[in-house]
Amino acid sequence: MKIDQPDPGYTTSLRSRRNFVTALRFSVLFTTLIWLVFISNWLLGLNMQQYGLLPQQQSGLWGILYTPLLHGSWQHLIANTMPLLVVLTTMLFIYPNASLRVAPVIYFGTSVVVWVFGRPDIHIGISGVVYGLLSFIFVSGLLRRDIRSISVSLLIWFMFSPLLAGLVPTAGPVSWEMHLAGFVLGIVLAVIYRDWDRPPVKRYAWEDEADAAAEDLLPQREAEQRDPLH
Repeated sequence: MKIDQPDPGYTTSLRSRRNFVTALRFSVLFTTLIWLVFISNWLLGLNMQQYGLLPQQQSGLWGILYTPLLHGSWQHLIANTMPLLVVLTTMLFIYPNASLRVAPVIYFGTSVVVWVFGRPDIHIGISGVVYGLLSFIFVSGLLRRDIRSISVSLLIWFMFSPLLAGLVPTAGPVSWEMHLAGFVLGIVLAVIYRDWDRPPVKRYAWEDEADAAAEDLLPQREAEQRDPLH
């Protein structure tokens, strides 16, 4: 299997560094929003958990919009914060164009799937989105076969493989349905957008020489095809 080497002129460019800063900044802002929602709910006693996702109930449809922003406890929020920052920053930086389509689908699509198939309990938390971004990044690295994507894929796997336990169905308060829905959506989207955001590939001198030699031989081959007895 051939593994491409991205052009260092692209991956180490000023534009690439600026893209990373932009991705990190957006991830921090979005995570801060989630913290502000939780702190406001905690200080003011707003009971915003009631706006979470309630499957098969018309009143629970509002959860499609709000569920990822709501958390039930400090422990729940803290447990999701670092994974969200890492996978969202990675996603936006490595796959910026696909992110504009993939992230909204995972955000809303995870809740839609759980509204249709989930248990009749209130589901809240950003973890379904985290699982979706995680699986997208991991599978994308395997499909694209360039060294940068593969490296990021393996790093994400090393850091967050313990989260796979959250895909196992349980009877407790943890919404394994959100985890599984996001995870499957991420895989499907990685296949759909497998050709997006491919970095320029580094070319070696011998490759340029081989291409030049092939171009020199092209007129001769065309002449032989026109006149096989020549």
